Amino acid sequence: MDISQTAGWWSLLPPVLAIGLALLTRQVFLSLGLGIASGYLILAGGNPITATFDTIDAAVAVFSDAGNTRVIIFTLVIGALIALIQRSGGVAGFIERLLAWLDRRVKSAESKDQRVLVELFALGMGLLLFIESNISILTVGTLFRPVTDKLGMPREKLALIADTGSAPSCVLIPFNAWGAYLMGLIAAEGLSQPFSQLIQAALFNFYPMLIIVILLVVILTRRDIGEMKTAEARGTLLREGAVPMISDEASDIPPAPGATPRALNMIMPILTMVVLVPIFLIMTGEGDSWFARMQDGSGSSAILYSTSIAVALAIILYKAQGVLGVRESADTAIKGMGGMLPLAILMLLAFALGSLCRTLGTGVFTAEVTSAFLSPALMPALVFLISCFVAFSTGTSWGTFAIMIPIAVPLAASYGIDPSLAIAAAIGGGVFGDHCSPTSDTSIIASMASGSDHIDHIRTQLPYALLAGGVTVAAYLVLGFTYA
Repeated sequence: MDISQTAGWWSLLPPVLAIGLALLTRQVFLSLGLGIASGYLILAGGNPITATFDTIDAAVAVFSDAGNTRVIIFTLVIGALIALIQRSGGVAGFIERLLAWLDRRVKSAESKDQRVLVELFALGMGLLLFIESNISILTVGTLFRPVTDKLGMPREKLALIADTGSAPSCVLIPFNAWGAYLMGLIAAEGLSQPFSQLIQAALFNFYPMLIIVILLVVILTRRDIGEMKTAEARGTLLREGAVPMISDEASDIPPAPGATPRALNMIMPILTMVVLVPIFLIMTGEGDSWFARMQDGSGSSAILYSTSIAVALAIILYKAQGVLGVRESADTAIKGMGGMLPLAILMLLAFALGSLCRTLGTGVFTAEVTSAFLSPALMPALVFLISCFVAFSTGTSWGTFAIMIPIAVPLAASYGIDPSLAIAAAIGGGVFGDHCSPTSDTSIIASMASGSDHIDHIRTQLPYALLAGGVTVAAYLVLGFTYA
């Protein structure tokens, strides 16, 4: 698509309206709906009746994409898994074990030292699970939310930790589907060694590194900024009036009568889920080696298959222990799925808005218009900023990579700049959008896994992302003027 095929400046209205209203009103469903409706009103030439029907059809069309459908079903299945783990006493057992371990190292359960240890463990686990970003977020949120709740940590802080440990590690350690996708885009630009280019780009990919360092400093110094500072000071898990992204039906299921708290009942299903993801990536990919197949594999298929098997394993395990019968497990699973309906609807709206932006050419228009102002010295910083805006407005980092890398690499070549620097700027901007956009699937899942209000998560995370982004821009300006 070239700029003549886009809706021009009108293409910016739907994402800007949706995101602006969401941040302003905290009514994310209504804001996304209005943003989508405004886009189809543009496409319908101002005809409200046609726009209404097209908006409804857009929601239906989301399911024509198998990847979208798998992610939406995954949100329901993971609700079933969380509910089963809680009902079996697995959550209670995990809390007992972890708090007992912490008590042996510090004096009291309310100690700040315990908070630091738990937060460091959560971030470290998220960084290590670089195979798949959503599994990283989900594992950190599911495992640590009960413990952080006991320690009085605001849900927004756990969402920040889970979100920060996912996409940044996936692009810095590209032995995953992210790496395969990026190498494909790089190879399409005629670069003969895409893997080497991607590794070199990691050295210049300042935003992911900075956001991790900033979070480490925050954890170790206990010094927060912006609305996170307010969240830490209020003394409650959630802001008054907050609407957590996971409902009470999925988050407050008590253990079954007579169920013995066992950490194993939580660890086994989640460990199964995590271990199966790379296996299914290999099974769903193509290539001459297992490594190539894993990189080519379908992330959405892998997480859906692994989560579904984890649910089946949990039902069998709890039946064998005599904790839950098959019928009670089925009832519990359905109840857990019901608690995930708000998240499924939000994912549906986010996917619909992303499809609309592609139709309107939002990303292409933004990139093409702003590329006219690029100069050799400013190129790395502006590529990063443009990528940030595209990712923020469209809610997709992968879509941003597809738009920006084909623009950034030729520009770098024409200016005689190392293409790795341009690639890094485009990738870093996409990750920034993953952290800041209310329509990003990773930010949505971070809110769900941590039980946080989604807009509260975005608003509390935004200052840290802007700080890392600001330092990144400064670094790219220095490099640009040094090597231009």
